[in-house]
Amino acid sequence: MVTRIGDITPPVPGVGGGAADKPVAGKDFASFVQDAAETSIDTMYKGETLSKAGIAGTADLTEVVAAVNDAELTLQTVTALRDKLVSAYQEIIRMPI
Repeated sequence: MVTRIGDITPPVPGVGGGAADKPVAGKDFASFVQDAAETSIDTMYKGETLSKAGIAGTADLTEVVAAVNDAELTLQTVTALRDKLVSAYQEIIRMPI
């Protein structure tokens, strides 16, 4: 049986090409960055807390491994973003005025 994609997912307001579509209000960039930073910090704290519980023997090993992997991935992502931001800043500084 073949199902059309439109039958599976509901239409998203503001997505499409029509002139009748109204713009969707979203978050500004500063609040997006702040939310991402808070989520990253929470992930790191969770990994640290479960690591301590794993060392104490009070946490499930699979939960500890999953939390540590999430924290490692978050750290790698934050480090990559930092490197890209520094690189972009250095490129802007080198631009002639």
